[in-house]
Amino acid sequence: MPELPEVETTRLGIEPHILQRHVKKLVVRQPQLRWAVPANLARLVKGKQIQGVERRAKYLLLHFSNGTAILHLGMSGSLRIIKADEPPMAHDHVDWVLDDGHALRFTDPRRFGCLLWQGANDELHSLLASLGPEPLTDDFDGELLFQRSRGRKAPVKTFIMDNKIVVGVGNIYANEALFAAGIRPDRQAGKVSQQRYLRLAQEIKTVLAQAIEQGGTTLRDFVGGDGKPGYFKQQLKVYGRGDTPCITCKASLKEVRLGQRSTVFCPQCQR
Repeated sequence: MPELPEVETTRLGIEPHILQRHVKKLVVRQPQLRWAVPANLARLVKGKQIQGVERRAKYLLLHFSNGTAILHLGMSGSLRIIKADEPPMAHDHVDWVLDDGHALRFTDPRRFGCLLWQGANDELHSLLASLGPEPLTDDFDGELLFQRSRGRKAPVKTFIMDNKIVVGVGNIYANEALFAAGIRPDRQAGKVSQQRYLRLAQEIKTVLAQAIEQGGTTLRDFVGGDGKPGYFKQQLKVYGRGDTPCITCKASLKEVRLGQRSTVFCPQCQR
């Protein structure tokens, strides 16, 4: 699934091509994604200018004068800039046809993504209302993690992946940040010290920033807005490396399941 770095990579890739452009028309070939695409969306955006391209957690927000389109890439979705007359393939579900002869094409083989709408005068959409702070901002730090973790018995990995605590720390990057911070992923969140949370917050920021710089992580089918894969996979130190030697101490990395997610850690380096 595309995580925060992949979504941010997509945003960075498409923004220069769509910002301030007008939507000539919206072509919806498959209205039934994870939720139904609003039936009146094509009318709402026709002729409107894209005034902003923002990411909130794993959602992409296209801002118009009359509202905001909310997009999620789901498990296998991607957004690409194409020539407007490029023939669609089987899983090309939505085209935002722009006034310069190009289009923003949404492709989603598994149809777990979404395209929704929030009117300019509507309350904040329920998908966005309960989200925690962005990890790459000053609103997120180790003190916040420490305070919110008190009394929590859930594993620390599950805790930092909770979007109500902090957004966008998906499975890949939770594994990597916990390794960098030297914290076992199965340790109870409420038993991690303040000092260790200070380091963990910094490692979360570092690993996410590095992944964005490398264009995200392509494990199977992620591509950015330019159609190119992400290269952070080459820098993964634990994720996907169960039963191989730790790069630090050479002990065998252990792979377990936490919260139904593959979790890899070093039993020697992480405590």
